[in-house]
Amino acid sequence: MKQVILPELGEGIEKATVACWHAAVGDRVAGDTDVVELVTDKATFSVPAEASGIIKEILVGEGGEAKVGEVLAIIEPQTGPQR
Repeated sequence: MKQVILPELGEGIEKATVACWHAAVGDRVAGDTDVVELVTDKATFSVPAEASGIIKEILVGEGGEAKVGEVLAIIEPQTGPQR
């Protein structure tokens, strides 16, 4: 399993709010594709999937807050040929 983690966003930024998910549970995502948009009091950021696969679980929903390093979602990597 791969994790979508709230990355370091900049000096002094310790948390962010999930503005929207660009994928839902069960959706197939490609690596490096933006999957979630985050908002802080200073800026808006997009976070990409670190691997291709299927979104298995979203741990922080839209409107929820997360701290830097917190897991936002779980991706199950794809195995075998893609269709």
